[in-house]
Amino acid sequence: MTAEQLISFARGAPSLDIIDVAGLKAAAARAFDADPAGMTAYGTSVGYLPLRKWIADKHGVSPDQVIVTNGSLQADAFFFNHLVKPGDDVIVEKPTYDRTLLSLQNLDGKVHQVTLESDGIDVEELRGLLKSGVRPKFAHIIPNYQNPAGITLSLEKRRALLELAAEYEFLIFEDDPYVDIRFRGEALPSMLSMDTNSLVVHASSFTKTVCPGVRVGYLVGPAAFIDAVAKKATNLYISPGMVSEAIVHQFCVSGDIDRSVQTVSAALGERARVLAESLRKHIPGATFTEPDGGYFLWVDLPDDVDVDKLFLAGMKKGVAIVKGTDFLLEGGQSSVRLAFSAVTVDQIDEGVRRIAEAIAELKA
Repeated sequence: MTAEQLISFARGAPSLDIIDVAGLKAAAARAFDADPAGMTAYGTSVGYLPLRKWIADKHGVSPDQVIVTNGSLQADAFFFNHLVKPGDDVIVEKPTYDRTLLSLQNLDGKVHQVTLESDGIDVEELRGLLKSGVRPKFAHIIPNYQNPAGITLSLEKRRALLELAAEYEFLIFEDDPYVDIRFRGEALPSMLSMDTNSLVVHASSFTKTVCPGVRVGYLVGPAAFIDAVAKKATNLYISPGMVSEAIVHQFCVSGDIDRSVQTVSAALGERARVLAESLRKHIPGATFTEPDGGYFLWVDLPDDVDVDKLFLAGMKKGVAIVKGTDFLLEGGQSSVRLAFSAVTVDQIDEGVRRIAEAIAELKA
C-alpha cells in the first residue's frame, strides 16, 4: 500500500464490501412491483406508512408515535428545533457527537457537558447540576457504543436517568443509531422501552445497518410530540424520500436487515479488535476503552501530543483522524476519535503505524 493511498479513520460509514448491494437491488425491484403508486407519490410528512408501521412494531409502540425522516441527523434537527429556544439549558455527554454540539450552539442553547465514565454519563455529576438549579429541556444521550467514545450506558444508569427525568421534568433524547451493531456483550433494553412517564424520545437510523446512502432515520416519542414535529416537517419538505423508505421497508420485511446486521457486526468486531491490537503495538502510551459495538474508538494519547499538529502530520503521511477537540466545548487536545467502520483489516495496522510515525516526528 502506497503512502498516497489515504487510510481514513475519519468517517463513521461502513465500507462498500460489507454493504448488501445485491439485497438492496432486489428490495428496490420488489418495492416498485409491490407499491409503485405509494413509492412514487409525495406521501405525507410522517414517512412511508408501511415502514412507519414496521418501526412501530419493532419498538412496541403505535404508528402515531413514529415519524420517518431523511436520516437520523434530520430526526435530531427536528427534535432540537422543536424544543430549543435561545438560552435554554440542555445536557449533553462529554464528549459528544460534534454535530450535536454544533446544532445546539447554532440554536443558542446553553450547553452543559456532563462527564462520560466507562459505563456512561456521570449520573451524580448530572444530579449536582440539577440540584444547583439547572433546568434542562432535555438530556441528549447516545446510549450504545457512543459517538465518539464507544461507551455503553449501563442498565443501572438508564434507570437512574429515567428517575432524574421524572423528578426534574426534562426529556431524555435517546439518540441510538448504533444499537444493532453489537459484537460483544448482551443487548440492554432501550430507555424508550423502560419509560413509563412519556419522557423519552428515541431516534435511530438505517444508515449503520443498511447503508448511508438511503438516508432513512426516525423518531419515536409521545404521539402529541410526534404530531407537532410532523406539522413542521410538512412545512419543510411535504414528505421525506418515499423511494428510499419503500426500499428499506422491503429490505426489512424480507429479513435481509437481520443478515445485513450480522455481516456488519462481524466485520466491525474484527476491525475493532485489530485496531486495539495495533494501537497497543505501535502507540504504547495510548489509552482507550474497547467498544462492545458501533463504529468508534476514542484514544487518549500522551499529554505532550497536540492533535491539531497530529492531524496535519497524519494527513501528510496519508492517514486521516478526527480531533478530540471537535467533540468537546473544552479539552480533548490529546485525544482522537478513530472510526474503524470504513477501513478494511489490512489497512488498519498500516494506518496506526502512520499515526505512530506522525507522533514520533512531532515529538522529535
